[in-house]
Amino acid sequence: MWVLRTFLMILQAISCLVLIGSVMLQPAKSEGLSSTFGGTGAQMMAKQSRGYDALMSKVTKATAVLFIIFAIALVAIQ
Repeated sequence: MWVLRTFLMILQAISCLVLIGSVMLQPAKSEGLSSTFGGTGAQMMAKQSRGYDALMSKVTKATAVLFIIFAIALVAIQ
């Protein structure tokens, strides 16, 4: 039983790191403060492809679901 628990803890740690990375790599959905002061941040963000945005969104959703499943499984086996 301790092997399963350790395995799930390792998987949860990996999913946690992937989740943090995928959230940090996602582009901002709003223009933020740069548009308030006349910055060109919104123009630069518009040049990114939609494929990247969709991929990062799917990766974030998948790893969030995995993280929750691993957390529930860890609680269940205790």
